[in-house]
Amino acid sequence: MEKTLKKVDIIFEIDDKQSPLSILEKTIKRSPDEIILDLIDSGLKGRGGAGFPTGLKWKFARNEDSETKYIICNADEGEPGTFKDREIIDRVPDKILTGMAICGYVVGAKEGFIYLRGEYNFLLKNLQKRVDDYNLGMKKLNFDFTIAIKSGSGAYVCGEESALFESMEGKRGEPRNKPPYPTVAGYNSKPTVINNVETLVYTSMICRMGPEQFKALGTSDSRGSKVFSVSGDTPISGIYELELGMPLNDFVNEFGDGDTKAVQVGGASGHCVPRKKFNDTIIGFEGIPTGGSMMIFNSSRSMYNVLHDYLEFFTEESCGQCTPCRVGCQQLLKGIEAVKRGERPPAYLDDLKKLTGTMKIAAKCGLGQSVGNPFNSIIDNFREEIIY
Repeated sequence: MEKTLKKVDIIFEIDDKQSPLSILEKTIKRSPDEIILDLIDSGLKGRGGAGFPTGLKWKFARNEDSETKYIICNADEGEPGTFKDREIIDRVPDKILTGMAICGYVVGAKEGFIYLRGEYNFLLKNLQKRVDDYNLGMKKLNFDFTIAIKSGSGAYVCGEESALFESMEGKRGEPRNKPPYPTVAGYNSKPTVINNVETLVYTSMICRMGPEQFKALGTSDSRGSKVFSVSGDTPISGIYELELGMPLNDFVNEFGDGDTKAVQVGGASGHCVPRKKFNDTIIGFEGIPTGGSMMIFNSSRSMYNVLHDYLEFFTEESCGQCTPCRVGCQQLLKGIEAVKRGERPPAYLDDLKKLTGTMKIAAKCGLGQSVGNPFNSIIDNFREEIIY
């Protein structure tokens, strides 16, 4: 069932009666299987964009027979237009730590790591203090779990989970072949649960308030709420927590400037939705899922320039390991430049669209596979701005 836009406050809510450590203390009195069932019942899916059911991920890792397991918080927020995790880390880090600790209890892990984006090192001092305090609090509870921070070096591709593992192990950040998946062989080739910042906060909140209250928000396909980074041509840019399943038209009415012609849903690797499709587009897993970035463009913006900026970003950030992504990103960028200069006919754009199809099939990770999302949606809906 489609929802209207509704602002909520779960992520940043401060509960004086139930501190994050008290939530942990209460939760670890329950059995791991009960916690997993609550997460599955809540319908929580990964908030990084891929949307894998969180409870199932934890269950798979719990079922692995290994003495050593790891919990990793993916705080390598590098998607252009996304800045929600930075705010969560800064304002409610203890909720992240609680989610990690609960996950460690459920799957049987003793160590957790926060992989912090290199450009977010200005958050490191405060975050390290909160981690130290939380580790001390867990020790007082006789809870055998410790959390440490590892800082990235600024590579966008390290937001991909297997490239992140490579980076943590001191190697060049390049994606691995799958399978095996992280719950079988992740960090140091051991079973690993990796969730993004927002997902881990929601797990701690579900353990606090129960699955029923969470799944009362959203739709049957998109349970709960989500934090959005709103930027671009809007008078009220910033961070907002909204119920999932809302029509894009409601979002534009709330955040647009009255002249919105397109919304880039999901950052540079997401889809560009034109004005004519606002009413038919749902923000959620039954429509267009998003990691949180919502970039608004009005009529003053050149969609050629927008696409050019995205392709420059992907060309720069491709790790270069696989040919479809390394060469494909370069050719897409050169291709639209050639069409713009009149060196190639407009029909060449259709050849480039075929190239994105090859990249989606043959590229090794999500970077190369997702380039076609902004490329095709902008070409299909704003072709005249590319040609003229």
